[in-house]
Amino acid sequence: MEERNLRFVVLWLVIFGTVSSALGQTFNEYPVTTAGSGPSGIAAGADGKVWFAEKTGNAIGRIAVGGIVTEFPLPSSGPRPDQTAPGPDGAIWFTENGGNKIGRITTGALFSEYPPGKITEFPIPTANATPTGITHGPDHLLWFTESSGNKIGRMTTAGVVTEFPISTSASKPDRITVGPDGNLWFTENGGNKIGRISTSGAITEFPVTTAGSTPAGIAAGPDGNLWFTERTGNKIGRITTAGAVTEFPIPTPNSSPGDIVAGPDGNLWFTENATSKLGRVTTGGEVTEYAVPTSASQPLGVAVGGDGRIWFTEQAVNQIGRFTIPIVTPTPTAPPPPRGHVTPLTAPTPRPDIHGRQ
Repeated sequence: MEERNLRFVVLWLVIFGTVSSALGQTFNEYPVTTAGSGPSGIAAGADGKVWFAEKTGNAIGRIAVGGIVTEFPLPSSGPRPDQTAPGPDGAIWFTENGGNKIGRITTGALFSEYPPGKITEFPIPTANATPTGITHGPDHLLWFTESSGNKIGRMTTAGVVTEFPISTSASKPDRITVGPDGNLWFTENGGNKIGRISTSGAITEFPVTTAGSTPAGIAAGPDGNLWFTERTGNKIGRITTAGAVTEFPIPTPNSSPGDIVAGPDGNLWFTENATSKLGRVTTGGEVTEYAVPTSASQPLGVAVGGDGRIWFTEQAVNQIGRFTIPIVTPTPTAPPPPRGHVTPLTAPTPRPDIHGRQ
């Protein structure tokens, strides 16, 4: 009987993952099949599933809302896939740090590309460019950063690449996203700047206030600004489209914030790689932190899934995490009286006359 129960527990963990709940918050964690795969970037696909890169596993993983993981090995050797993004064609696009390529994997969202998992790789013209971040641009092209090449790349869905050099030397561009102004915005690890590039290739750079802050993740916020993480500065930064920077400290020291994403609740959510926490920052700059159940898990990539939950990669423990955003229940108040309703008057209490009679 005990052996039967043990088999049931093991099956439960494989299918549903571990669960931790407290104070209205719920974490789920799901193991990745390949040991030591080093899950990195993560993004929601057009198929309703979440897709992630396995940096040391050299594969692209897919996880369903219920926690079932499927892996697709890359055909080339040593590609080290890093970041993922949904493309304009229903596929997931990703960067290959080691392979110096941009990859594409079908999701099966389009019937013409079913079944999912077909992989195509496109080389980058600059040798050893180390592509890192990638996003789907407003022009329906793919935009990516070249950390070692010190350029911003643009690619058509057919694989044609155009590159734009950054004027700051050794700027090490990292993550990239679409801004509310129709431009692309990116972080510069080495240059300590936030960059902006138009779809025609014009680049403008804005310095971050804190020196040596190492800007990393970046996302467009619901307030019309861009929000970014400062890996060594231990802060969350906000930059307007005009270039004005404001910084908000993270309560936990040396948290090493990684990626950041706009949540469905009107806040920004980010990972804390060194302290194994998930952070939330309001558009007013108030930071709240939630400890990931598995210690020393090194959460890195973060995305919003089709289920409205926060999904993230746990690099050190080979897991994918899911976080259910706490729902704040407002205090109930008495409903107003219906229109046309007349509140009845209460008859006054009779007062005695001077003789004590009522």
